[in-house]
Amino acid sequence: MAEAQETVVLKGHIIDSLILAKVLDTILMMGGTFDLRDVSIGKTRQEPSLARILVRASSSQLLTDILRAVQPHGAAVERETDCHYEPAPTDGVFPEDFYATTHLPTQVRLEGRWLDVERIEMDLGIVVDPKAGRVRAAPMGDVRRGELVVCGRSGVRVSPLQRPQEHDVFSFMESQVSAERPHGHIIADVASRMKILRDRSRQGLPDSHVLLAGGPAIIHAGGREALTWLIEAGFIQVLFCGNALAAHDMEADLYGTSLGYGLSAGRAVPHGHEHHLRTINRIRAIGGIATAVERGVIKQGIMAACVRQGVQIVMAGTIRDDGPLPGVITDSIRAQAAMRAAIPGVGLALLVASTLHSVATGNLLPAMVPTVCVDVNPAVPTKLADRGSFQAVGLVMDAASFLRELARILGAVL
Repeated sequence: MAEAQETVVLKGHIIDSLILAKVLDTILMMGGTFDLRDVSIGKTRQEPSLARILVRASSSQLLTDILRAVQPHGAAVERETDCHYEPAPTDGVFPEDFYATTHLPTQVRLEGRWLDVERIEMDLGIVVDPKAGRVRAAPMGDVRRGELVVCGRSGVRVSPLQRPQEHDVFSFMESQVSAERPHGHIIADVASRMKILRDRSRQGLPDSHVLLAGGPAIIHAGGREALTWLIEAGFIQVLFCGNALAAHDMEADLYGTSLGYGLSAGRAVPHGHEHHLRTINRIRAIGGIATAVERGVIKQGIMAACVRQGVQIVMAGTIRDDGPLPGVITDSIRAQAAMRAAIPGVGLALLVASTLHSVATGNLLPAMVPTVCVDVNPAVPTKLADRGSFQAVGLVMDAASFLRELARILGAVL
């Protein structure tokens, strides 16, 4: 059987980001071989490098598998061709050989031009509009019959993330998960980013929003005041949460409890298990969270701060929710769409104490968005990394300690 071969090209900061090493290792691990045809190394940190690699495999199928595996690292086939596309056979169904996206910056070659894929996100398809000269990433359920969907891997190239110039924790661009590493310098780096992004946001500059996706453990563990301050001080512009965080935050304002546990008394209070239900019922009777804040029923806390600061809130419900509160989106596909619509403009994501919302948000984020996942359970940041969000820095610690330290560095007196 004849040997199959193809030349691929790597461009950018492929040495200091270890991209070249990862590509060569992948080729060998999968049973292929390679020849380095040309390597040009940048003489400064700003100057990009280039490598041409001849990939050999024992069969065309193995070669295809290898090329598929190295493409997310930015290895593009040198032989440039336009992308291949086919019409969607029916609503909500991609063609059989559709290209499945990563969350890395992606381009498609259409009629001789390389076009950026808009709204890139992992695990979607790519829809092309040859007349308009535009390409976009699209969820499977959103595609309509007859829309043109990119198939195969020809005419598609992926740009790997380069190491940022800033010398902070995000420069490593690798998921880090450990309960034993010191957290102080990581939180300080996050705080520095948040200061820069707040200044950019006040100037109306793009990609300057900070997104926080949080769970009710923020309230239970005592992080409510810190998060409220961060919102009031203008450091948070987008909040993703579920029914529980909002309900327990307002329960704390109305009753001084969280899931019936006295936050100041440090013990369960009589009939406290009813408090979150009574809170939800009261907000439903008023008509919504914003109305409750405007009428002065809800005076303090996370939701009150979000309403007053104009923070964009997306509350995605789950099957276990009580009530739920007005504004909670109970249709998971609609909730996903609302979260997806809030992602553009985000320059930093904080995923705090919520397995479901952390993984869901991580799946929606482009790889260019620096991400921090905080949870007492190391399985949560590990799961996020396993799902492909390799840009996420994992902190194994409780939510309250993280938020308090973050607020303290940023100037809060709590």
